[in-house]
Amino acid sequence: MTRTDLTAPMLSLPPVSRLVFAVAHKVMTWELRRQARRGIAKLDTHLLRDIGLDPMTAAQEAQKPFWRD
Repeated sequence: MTRTDLTAPMLSLPPVSRLVFAVAHKVMTWELRRQARRGIAKLDTHLLRDIGLDPMTAAQEAQKPFWRD
């Protein structure tokens, strides 16, 4: 599902509902990012190579806070 798919129905919502939806969407994005970074931190060198990451890049990504892209 793309971002446009999520925001199109949102345009017909009242302003407060749009705000709540936007906040929920942001929190969900942060949680998915946090989970992905924790997962990357647990992978060994062999698995990192399989997904095209070197250990240094993976460590840098895993150390980023969840709110940073």
